[in-house]
Amino acid sequence: MVKVDINLLKSRFYELYGDGDIDMFFSPSRINLIGEHIDYNGGKVLPGAIQIGTYGIARKRGDNILRLASENFDLKVVTCIDNLRYEKEHNWGNYPKGVVHEMKTRGYNVSGMDILVKGNIPNGAGLSSSASLELLIAEMINVLFNEGNISKIELAKLSQRAENQFVGVNCGIMDQFAIAMGKKNKAILLDTDTLVYDYIDMDLKDNILVIMNTNKRRELSDSKYNERRMECDRALEIIKGHKDIDYLCQLNIDEFEQLKTHIKEENIRKRAEHAVYENDRVNRASEALIHGEIEVLGELLKQSHKSLRDLYEVTGIELDTIVFAANSYDHCLGARMTGAGFGGCAVAIVKKTYVDDFISYVGKAYKEKIGYDAEFIVTGIDDGTRQI
Repeated sequence: MVKVDINLLKSRFYELYGDGDIDMFFSPSRINLIGEHIDYNGGKVLPGAIQIGTYGIARKRGDNILRLASENFDLKVVTCIDNLRYEKEHNWGNYPKGVVHEMKTRGYNVSGMDILVKGNIPNGAGLSSSASLELLIAEMINVLFNEGNISKIELAKLSQRAENQFVGVNCGIMDQFAIAMGKKNKAILLDTDTLVYDYIDMDLKDNILVIMNTNKRRELSDSKYNERRMECDRALEIIKGHKDIDYLCQLNIDEFEQLKTHIKEENIRKRAEHAVYENDRVNRASEALIHGEIEVLGELLKQSHKSLRDLYEVTGIELDTIVFAANSYDHCLGARMTGAGFGGCAVAIVKKTYVDDFISYVGKAYKEKIGYDAEFIVTGIDDGTRQI
């Protein structure tokens, strides 16, 4: 994984904005072990924050000007917080702008800032670089202007609203929640309907998580993500004509099997089936993790990928190739795509002593089929967004 040189980042900040007091922050990325595309269907998910993420330096200004710069992109943005709106040409800058706008609208203290960020999350990999950036900015505003009094869950909600309403990506709460509430060596079992959550020890015994980046870039707002949400909304609308529910994942498997005949369109029925069965897999996966049944957990990952491929149709040749290669390796307990899909990353549970051989095997198989290299990240589960 690419290391971020904090001292170099400080030097770049001073070059851009001049000397003076600064505050430094880190906001992790996240990985979701299982529970995909159900955080907007009222389901349960099992994510954790990871050790890569976004670093940021911020300084208060004496006016309402917001200056944004990134070491990952050439584009710099200068704007006024009194008149924030989505502007396509501002690209990545719309995410910080959205958070500032949301927090200002909700009555929290905020004024002008100079900000420099640098992330080591692979660009377009589906590891929630946008949510990482959103929580970074939210925590800056929390610390610099609100004495750190805003709860982490509130920061997650604010960041989700910024992405939904300002940027226009209709994401669920999982990414922001996992990044805000991450805890070292803990997975988070989160009910996305109630926001009731439990921390579960991320003890994989003699195994380790390997993130497999297909290097097939995806743009969430340009993908079929919103289309899948609408299809789920349509399934919910049909089922509500026969049972009083608020979300698809309030159905258990038996209830769904009884009601699915009311959904005449095959695609709509398939989306709903994935949501209900995936929610059941999360419940079983969390129990497996609690009881140290890592082989059971691995099998559930395999089932999840099959459902995402065949029922939800969000994988594609790159993800299917890398997951197939991983699952055909003797010392991999299970692998699946993670994130929104349409490219991005997969996650695998691999015997620690075979990690190097696993990476070589899967990397070779992937390049032979796809024509370019995959990237592999071995990372632990980390704490959430914080001042450093």
